[in-house]
Amino acid sequence: MKLILKWLLSAAALLGVAYIYPGVVVNSFGSAMLAAFVIGLFNMVLRPVLVLLTLPVTLITLGLFLFVINALMFWAASGVLSGFHVQGFGAALLGSLIYSVLGLLIDAVLEKK
Repeated sequence: MKLILKWLLSAAALLGVAYIYPGVVVNSFGSAMLAAFVIGLFNMVLRPVLVLLTLPVTLITLGLFLFVINALMFWAASGVLSGFHVQGFGAALLGSLIYSVLGLLIDAVLEKK
């Protein structure tokens, strides 16, 4: 039940990102749910591989390169979905930062339950 609630709240957070930042466009709540699922799937499957492959760069940049990896996951999700669009890498970087902050808030709320 907690997983479904997190998924719904993540979709709402994605709609919030689209509302706050015009570089991210989400057509509907259904598109946001699908996008939240795909972003979560990419973060679960692709992100660990990318983190491992870019470990030297991540160490040199003191972890700041992880923001680039998050933006790539966000941008890649928009590339495979039709109802979710990100207008370039800069928009993906800022959108993923906002989405991450909202995700942290969601995790904090769900931890209290």
